[in-house]
Amino acid sequence: MRILPVKGTPRDWAELTNNRLQLLATPSALICYWIADGGAWSWLEAFYLAVGMMTVGSATAALNHLLEVDIDKRMPHTCHRPLPTGRIRKRDAFVWGVGGAVFGILWLLLFLGPLTAWLAAAMLVIYDYIYTPLKRITPVNIFVGAVPAAFPPLIGYSAAGVGLDSMAAVLFLILLLWQLPHFLSRAWYHRQDYQIGGLHWLPGADPTGRKAGKRSVHYALALIPASQIPMLVDHVGWIYFFGACTMSLAFMVAVIFIGMYRKDTKGVVMAWASTIYVPLLIALLVVDLLV
Repeated sequence: MRILPVKGTPRDWAELTNNRLQLLATPSALICYWIADGGAWSWLEAFYLAVGMMTVGSATAALNHLLEVDIDKRMPHTCHRPLPTGRIRKRDAFVWGVGGAVFGILWLLLFLGPLTAWLAAAMLVIYDYIYTPLKRITPVNIFVGAVPAAFPPLIGYSAAGVGLDSMAAVLFLILLLWQLPHFLSRAWYHRQDYQIGGLHWLPGADPTGRKAGKRSVHYALALIPASQIPMLVDHVGWIYFFGACTMSLAFMVAVIFIGMYRKDTKGVVMAWASTIYVPLLIALLVVDLLV
């Protein structure tokens, strides 16, 4: 049998594997690994974690693209992706998705233990085989999709070999709540495309974005007390406390004001506002632990 060369440019493969998301998720996992280990750092374990996270994360993205290629062909903002245009073959995406998933999970199992590998596998399965099909069925998929997106801190925390304690649960909760305004803003901005693709998203019929704005405010409001729980469980100090209070309040105010705009661009602005929140919050944790 003749083996065909792999199609696609490096840029195409970066888009297929969603490298920008991996560059956010992997550092989050690494920092949570460092936090779990009390500020200690093993370069070898960090390397094992980074390779495993990048591999499983990119495999998850590739399989998601493969499962939704029929929908992506119909939606204007996704029809130019590598699979709908044929720049990458479905076979190649399948090989990378399955091969990367198997390799990454086995890698984590071998070097960092069963809990880390199990969490990475759960992230992939929930995202690709529960959340992705639910997008065609029910708008509550947003709550399911937020779960695997909040797994990187758990994966990083477990890699330190200390199990999952109250701090791990708090980091998971913060990312879970943060995901919801982010999902809602993107869903509202692409609402017409999702209708064309036959996808179901909250808040449904919402031409002005007012419903999405109200829901986002509720979740942003919930982030304020959630971001302070690390202080209550005695994992952080006053630097984090005041910084997290300021950031969470600023995020809520931003969500309120953005929600008042009656422009399609507000979905993009809200998505960017939510994107910078988590890196800044994690940076606060690092600074607090270092001082």
